Amino acid sequence: MAINFLTTAPKALIAAFKNAIDEETIVTWAYDTDGDFTHSAEQWNKKAWLRPEIQTDRLVFNIIRPEGFKVSTEVYAIYHGRIIESFLAHFDKSFTNGIATAMPETGDLV
Repeated sequence: MAINFLTTAPKALIAAFKNAIDEETIVTWAYDTDGDFTHSAEQWNKKAWLRPEIQTDRLVFNIIRPEGFKVSTEVYAIYHGRIIESFLAHFDKSFTNGIATAMPETGDLV
C-alpha cells in the first residue's frame, strides 16, 4: 500500500508539498513534527498517516495506521487517491508517474 511518485527531484517535491501546506495552497493535508502526513478533512483526519521516504528516483509514501487501529480498505483508497489527486493538481510537472500499490509493501503498517 505504497504511493510512488517517480521524479528526478524527490527532495524538491516533498519540500514543495510541505510549502504548499504551510502557505495554505493545499488545505486538505497536514503534517506533524515527524514529517508524516494526514488528510485534514474532518471525515478522514488522522485515520491514517503517510510517511514519506526519499529514494534516488522517487518519492515514496507508506501508509501508517493510527495507534490501536487498523487501516480499512476505504481509508486506504481515500488516502492514496487523494494524495495522487493533490500531486496531479499542484505538482504535475514535478513527477512523471504516480503509482499506488494494491497490497502492503515494505514500510507499510496497516
